Amino acid sequence: MTKQQATRVSAAAAFYLAPNPGPMSLEGTNSWVLRAPGAEHCVVVDPGPDDAGHLAALAAESVELILITHRHHDHTEGIDTLHRLTGAPVRAALPEHCRDAGVLADGEEIHAAGLRLRVLATPGHTSDSLSFLLPDDGANGSVLTGDTILGRGTTILDAPDGTLADYLASLDKLEACPDALVLPAHGPALGSLHGIVREYRAHRHERLAQIRAAVAQIRAVAADGPTVAQVTDAVYADVDPLVRRAAEISVAAQLHYLKESEAS
Repeated sequence: MTKQQATRVSAAAAFYLAPNPGPMSLEGTNSWVLRAPGAEHCVVVDPGPDDAGHLAALAAESVELILITHRHHDHTEGIDTLHRLTGAPVRAALPEHCRDAGVLADGEEIHAAGLRLRVLATPGHTSDSLSFLLPDDGANGSVLTGDTILGRGTTILDAPDGTLADYLASLDKLEACPDALVLPAHGPALGSLHGIVREYRAHRHERLAQIRAAVAQIRAVAADGPTVAQVTDAVYADVDPLVRRAAEISVAAQLHYLKESEAS
């Protein structure tokens, strides 16, 4: 078995790319290894899939703490194996993903591996989504965004658990942070948190406008519309069949947002 190598991105952050590429995971899950320069031990963020080679490479980094950005299996499947290999406690927003430690709280500051990490609740992709700010990693710091911000493309809103209202609020919260280096769970690192937040927000509002228009057109010709499938057909006409279900889930989240907006 070829020994995996970590890819260094900043003074404090490197990642191992998990062997789980796909339409939703892009090249695979980035399992982040965080430590201050010269520190012996590290923090791992998102163990990824339960793959023996991948988890052995992470375990060899001398892990003192494991953090989870959110509940999806491509981030959490390896929790128990890495916990067993290292003895490191596991912390997450949900108790079912914690091992020998308590849940993480919004605004909490963690001191581990010679680093300060600030926990940011950033729901929207899922209700339990967290980001982790490293304020001392370079001039503007860095921020691990899980699937809230990806290195390429945009994330889904995993309705009904994920909501657009939460997501837009999370974008505002991230924009209030320093203009940090973005360390996503999928895809390459991005140089400007503020720039990508503005792009994501503009994209969401553009999609909302398209969905409003599609709803109006469908209502004009179909008394029983619109359904999620009908709106997805109109707005995501060219979507890859492999991600059609993801498109429908995001449409459902946006329709819910529009309905709530109209009600208020």
